[in-house]
Amino acid sequence: MNTPLISPQIASSDSKPMIISTVSHSSQRVTQRHGHARGQLLGTLQGLISIEAENCQWVVPTTHGVWIPPNVQHSLLGSHGPFEGWSIYIQKNACTKLPVKPCVLELSDLLREAITRTMSWHNSELEPEQKRLIAVILDEIRTMPQVELALPMPKDMRLLKIALALCDNPGDDRKINDWSIWAGISRRSLTRRFTNETGFNFTEWRQKLRMLKALELLAAGKPVTEISLYLGYDNISGFISIFRRNLGITPGNYQKTMRNRLSWRDFTHITLPG
Repeated sequence: MNTPLISPQIASSDSKPMIISTVSHSSQRVTQRHGHARGQLLGTLQGLISIEAENCQWVVPTTHGVWIPPNVQHSLLGSHGPFEGWSIYIQKNACTKLPVKPCVLELSDLLREAITRTMSWHNSELEPEQKRLIAVILDEIRTMPQVELALPMPKDMRLLKIALALCDNPGDDRKINDWSIWAGISRRSLTRRFTNETGFNFTEWRQKLRMLKALELLAAGKPVTEISLYLGYDNISGFISIFRRNLGITPGNYQKTMRNRLSWRDFTHITLPG
C-alpha cells in the first residue's frame, strides 16, 4: 500500500493556492482511502489507473484526468503497467465553481501548458500575470467536458478481481467460463452482475478496456502492430476496425494527433507561493 502523493495534512492546508506533485513507480501503485480539504485533479503520464470515489470506480487513460472535489473520500485501486502520475491540489475556496461530484475530464493542451508554465515560478509573491494563469487553470477545469470514456469498475469483489487482472493484462483471452471458475463465481452470476454493476456485458467491458489501453500505448508512440498483438487481437485489421468503430478514428490518425502533445516528464513536486 503506497501513501498519497502528498500527505492529507499538506493537501488540506489552505496556505497556498495550488500544489503540484508527481510520482513514478516501476511497480503497481495503490493508495488507501483518504480525503483532504483541497480539490484534486489527478492523472497519469504513463499507465492506466483505477480510481474509486463516492461509490464510483473508473479505469482512466493518460489522455484524461479525474476530478475529486474537496473532502471527498477516494483511493487509487491500482495502477496498471509502469506508472508515472501527477496531481494538482487546489485551495478549497477556489473550488466553488468547479464540479461538485467526482468525474472524469478530457484534458486540454491549454491546461497542460498552463501547468507547465508554473514550474518556473520561484518568487515568494505571485505576480498579477501568475494569478491570471491560475485563473486560466481553474477555468479549464471548470469548462473541460465530462466524458464517459472512463470505464466503470464492478464492486463485487469476485468481479473486481477479474477486472483488475484484465487491467494488468488486457490481452488475456480466457473465455468467460474460465474466468468464472478462476474467480469462484458461476457464469450466470458473472454475466448478470457484470452488466448490472458496470452497464456493460463482460465482452463489451473487456473491449472498452482494450481501447483505453490502446489510447495510452498510442500516446506513448508504440507501433500499431505491436499494440494490436499486446491487446490480444489476431490481426491488425481487426484491431483497427474495432478502434475506429469505438472512437471514430483510426489508431494511426489518433497517434498523429498525440505527437505534438506536451511532455510533463520534467515535473517535480512544487508548491506555488501564496
